[in-house]
Amino acid sequence: MKPSNRKRLVGLIIAFFICLLSASTPFRCFASFPDEVRIFSGQDKALQLSMPVYGKVTIRDPEIVSVNGKVSRTAALDLRDPIHLTPTAAGKTEMQVKVFGSIPLKTVKVNVVPELKVIPGGQTIGVKLKSKGVLVVGHHQVQVSETEKISPGEMAKIQVGDLILSINGTKLQNAADMTEIVAKAGEKKQTLELEIKRNKEIFRLKAKPAYDIHDKIYRLGLYIRDSAAGVGTLTFYVPEANIYGALGHVITDMDTQTPIEVGSGEIVYSNVTSIDKSQSGEPGEKRAHFFKDNKVLGNIEKNTPFGIFGKMNHKPEHGLSDEAIPVAFAEEVKEGPAQIYTVVEGQKVEKFDIQITHVLRQDYPATKGMVIKITDPRLIEKTGGIVQGMSGSPIIQNGKLVGAVTHVFVNDPTSGYGCFIEWMLQDAGVLEPSRGKELKAG
Repeated sequence: MKPSNRKRLVGLIIAFFICLLSASTPFRCFASFPDEVRIFSGQDKALQLSMPVYGKVTIRDPEIVSVNGKVSRTAALDLRDPIHLTPTAAGKTEMQVKVFGSIPLKTVKVNVVPELKVIPGGQTIGVKLKSKGVLVVGHHQVQVSETEKISPGEMAKIQVGDLILSINGTKLQNAADMTEIVAKAGEKKQTLELEIKRNKEIFRLKAKPAYDIHDKIYRLGLYIRDSAAGVGTLTFYVPEANIYGALGHVITDMDTQTPIEVGSGEIVYSNVTSIDKSQSGEPGEKRAHFFKDNKVLGNIEKNTPFGIFGKMNHKPEHGLSDEAIPVAFAEEVKEGPAQIYTVVEGQKVEKFDIQITHVLRQDYPATKGMVIKITDPRLIEKTGGIVQGMSGSPIIQNGKLVGAVTHVFVNDPTSGYGCFIEWMLQDAGVLEPSRGKELKAG
């Protein structure tokens, strides 16, 4: 055999064995073995190597976590069996795995997080949100003479989506405040100094009100809005902190698609009266009416990419259960069966079957964490799939709260996106970030 052919043959044999090795169970288990493990206190974690060898596991701080029920620094074990970690105290430590008792194989960081249990929601809520300041949603022309129209706001380079925080140093609480200030300044022929927030930048612009000869009033030529209202779903309630999370996505202004910065707001009990079913190309929606003001459920303190958050006056009513359940980290969510809690009639929260069809691994908060598909025939019959107003419906898998429904696929309303509950809990302020907190586009 020629040397070149011999080398080619040897190369093929090596490639064959590499492929064979990579397809083996031990190799795949080792490749998926984590560099970092996060565990809530009160929950166990099992890690699988499936290696047919004797091994030894060393824990740097055995007072934080034990291995296979043994509270000691080292534990000998058969690596074909799972490595069971049981947390005994919150804190951070390291675990080193050695084969044959002495050859280092893997070092794993272990982070034990204080226990966190929440009451899953599913209740339909009405959302009333007032912005911090006044939002510019458009420009219009002011008829200042029979032949001339102007927009003082547009001339001052005020843009759609700008948030007007104050005028001449006076903070704006609502649109009526701005109308009154503009009218008084116009009568006095004064120029106004407006404090503007555009994206994250705050600056000042000047504009002089113009007199509308038809309506007999001074105007800046701006369409403005100071509030928003709608229907969504409660995701969770944390009993010890009286904190809730809902929606799973940010509330934006309907015209500018600008996230609304919270000035004040409240959530109220809501009653589902009917449902417009989703169809391909046309998402449906829940129709609901709000209860009276004395049925306020809580306030709104934050409006973030992962929903709205605030304090509740009391434990929410009409839930599927008052039992608090564990929550899951993002890496615990698996493709497979799950359930959502939501309302399709009145105030009754019901459980419906879904399938988590795809999980996106996220080390940083991002809004589209998983793809879900409604499989429950009863829910499909009632709603056609995911409808507007279902956002925030909690997703339960293996007895843990893992996420919330966020968006529907327009061309397939039985499918949509969900976000990981971990990111919502961080924005609620009840779970400390154990990784980076930079938001990436989902």
